[in-house]
Amino acid sequence: MPDWSRRELLQAVAIASGVAAARADATVTARALGPPCRIRTITAGVALADLQDLQAVESAIAMLRRARALFEGVGFEVQTIRVAMSSTVATMSAKEREGALGALRALDGLLQAHGAIASIGPCARSGVYDGALAAWAGELIRTTARLSTSIRIATPDAGIDGAGARMAAEAMAEISRRTPGGEGNFRFAAAACIPAGTPFFPVAWHDGPKTLALGLESPALIADGIGGTRGSQGATTRLRDVLNDALAPIERIAAPFAATEGCTYLGVDPSPAPAKDRSIGAALEAFLQRPFGGSGTVDACAVVTAALRTLSVKTCGYAGLMLPVLEDPVIARRATEGRFGLRDLLLFSSVCGTGLDLVPLAGDTPVDILERIIRDTAALSSRWAKPLGVRLLLVPGRKSGETATFADPLLTDCRVMDPE
Repeated sequence: MPDWSRRELLQAVAIASGVAAARADATVTARALGPPCRIRTITAGVALADLQDLQAVESAIAMLRRARALFEGVGFEVQTIRVAMSSTVATMSAKEREGALGALRALDGLLQAHGAIASIGPCARSGVYDGALAAWAGELIRTTARLSTSIRIATPDAGIDGAGARMAAEAMAEISRRTPGGEGNFRFAAAACIPAGTPFFPVAWHDGPKTLALGLESPALIADGIGGTRGSQGATTRLRDVLNDALAPIERIAAPFAATEGCTYLGVDPSPAPAKDRSIGAALEAFLQRPFGGSGTVDACAVVTAALRTLSVKTCGYAGLMLPVLEDPVIARRATEGRFGLRDLLLFSSVCGTGLDLVPLAGDTPVDILERIIRDTAALSSRWAKPLGVRLLLVPGRKSGETATFADPLLTDCRVMDPE
C-alpha cells in the first residue's frame, strides 16, 4: 500500500467510480490492463515562476506518484513519470542562462531523488541566432541526467526558423562531443510545430495552467488492430475500434483524477512508442506481409495514423506513428539491412508521426549537413502543419555503414545511416 496521506486517500476514493467503470467491461479491461499496452509516461505540465521554484516541481511529482499508484493498482505498468515545464530558459540572456546551470543541476538532483524526469522546454528564442547556445546545451546535457530540452525549428504561424535550425545542428554536434558515445542527444531534439502539452520527451513543454497528459507504449495494440487485415480502409476501421476499446478505461481513470487534482486533462497521446520487446516495425510488417521499408510502407504508416487521428477518446500531442530507429529492434534491423534510408524516413513522416527520431549518424557529420536535414524536416512540418521532431544520435568514432553499439539499455545496435 502506498504511503499516502489522508487527503490522498480521499482523492483516490473520489475517483473510484472511474476505476469501477474501467472494470465494467471484462473484454475491454483485459485488453487495456494486460500486456499489450504500457503507459510510457504520465506527464504533468507546470508553469514555474523561476528555476528555483522547486516546490512547484515537487508538488507535480507528488501528483504524478499518486497517478502512478492509481494506474498500477488496476493493473497497468507505468514506465515513467515526467514534468514538462514552461520555457523559462528561452527568455534568458546568455549571461542569465549560464547562471541558471546551477539551479538546473539542483532540479536534476531533485528529479533523481524522486525517480522522475523533466523537460525544460525550448531553450532558445525563436528567430534569434545565439552562437553561445550550443556550448550551453552541451554543458547542460553533460552535467545532468534527467533533464531534456529542445530548440524550435518551425512554428505554425512563422514557418521555418532558420536560426533555430542552425542552433539545433550546432547543439547536436556539441552534445555528441561532450557525452559518452554521443548518447546525450537522446535528451535533445529540434522541434517543429510541437504544441504545448505533448507528453513525450525531449520536445515536451508547458504553457498555461497545470495539466496532465499520458503517452502510451502500444505496438501490440497496433499489431492486434491491423495484423492479418487486407485493405487500408478496413485496417484503419478495425484499428480504431481496438484502440478506442483499449484507451477508454485509461480516460475513465485519468480524467476524473485530473479534475480532483485541480488540473486540466489534456488526453492521451496515442502515438505507439516502441521498446525492445514491443516493436512497431513488427506490427507494421504484420500488415505489410513483407519487411518494413519496402513498397507499401507509406500506406501502412498512413493506415495507422488515420486511426490515431480519429479516435473517440481525447487525444493530445503528436497523435501519430513513432518510428524511432534505435528504440525498435525490427526497424533497426531493417536499417542495418539497407531497406530504407534517412530520406525514406522523412517520406514516412509525411503521412505519419514524429519525424526523424533516434537516427544514428556518423560522429563527424558536418554541421551544415545536419542543418539541411533539420530544415527539410522543418519544411515538411510547416507545409503540412504537423508536429515533427529531429533527434539524431551522432556516434563518435563511427562512419556511415559501420555498426553502432550503445551503453544505454533502451537503445539497440544499428548500422550508422548515410546522412545524404
